[in-house]
Amino acid sequence: MITKQEIIDAAYQIGFADIGFTTAEPFDSHRAILEERSSFYDWAYEKGMDLLKGTDPKAIYPEARSIIVLLENYHKEGFPPDMLGKFGRCYMVDDRMTKDDLAQRTKQFRAFLSANGIQSKSGANLPQRLAAARAGLGTFGKNCMFYAKKAARRSSWVFPVVLLVDQEFDPDEPTVTVDCPTWCRNACIAACPTGALRGPNKIDPRKCISYLSYFGEGVTPLEYREAMGMRVYGCDRCQEVCPRNEPCMNQDLPVSQKISAWAKDFDLRALLHMDEQYYIEKVLPHMFYIPPKEIWRFQMNAARAMGNSLNPEYKEELERCLAENRDERVREMAAWAWEKLNSL
Repeated sequence: MITKQEIIDAAYQIGFADIGFTTAEPFDSHRAILEERSSFYDWAYEKGMDLLKGTDPKAIYPEARSIIVLLENYHKEGFPPDMLGKFGRCYMVDDRMTKDDLAQRTKQFRAFLSANGIQSKSGANLPQRLAAARAGLGTFGKNCMFYAKKAARRSSWVFPVVLLVDQEFDPDEPTVTVDCPTWCRNACIAACPTGALRGPNKIDPRKCISYLSYFGEGVTPLEYREAMGMRVYGCDRCQEVCPRNEPCMNQDLPVSQKISAWAKDFDLRALLHMDEQYYIEKVLPHMFYIPPKEIWRFQMNAARAMGNSLNPEYKEELERCLAENRDERVREMAAWAWEKLNSL
């Protein structure tokens, strides 16, 4: 039978930043939190996400005997400056649609396991950050993000890839704790633009810009529009201000050529006026939480960003939107943005 060390060696050879092992026991603490804060997550169940089922690994894969967590560092390259502040970093590297990087390496790792008699199943429905901490790969921040113990200069710019396997391995020592420096004075909580961080380790996801930008119901409430700033899809603010992320963010890294190749397709003008074909071909492969039938969300976000840019050159684009766009939610936001620019 293959050894744990041989699996670890294979993970590093394939290009993962770290690897850990934990048991297939239920995530009871996470289930308790979900039940205690159930009103915060009604939207998730409405969208078909069974969060409670994800707290029991064997409900997803009855044969599960252990959990292997792979850690991916997604800050190995820099990001195009024009994209930062508008689009979350994790979305720019997400290849679940294009399958041209992490997906391929995950497939390669699972093939390695299979060739050695170990069957696996994706644990994407599990609480991935908690699984990573239980596997000893890092700790949490007060912003509810996961911070690597070794990878990515101990930053939060990491993806946990969770796999349920049908063989038992000795679990690693859990690191389920908060490890923020006391002197940071809750920088992440103070910096959260919409007040989604209610306190250390407490978040109202319905106020998070990530939720508001692609899941929020209807036109974005007036109280959040200015606070969301130029953010079109996702938000990194609580991670950008975090002192634990400074060593990683202060690196002089070459900008990703792969992202740069398609970044031009995310110009605010193009997003505001795009049709469904443009969306499917240019946007959806990279940022796919918004289905084509809800393209209005992206257009609405682009209009809001134009207003918050304080750039009067966008007035003409917004006027065109008001004349041509048929969705009243987009037009409402375009009118708000136009009035803001017109008052300069």
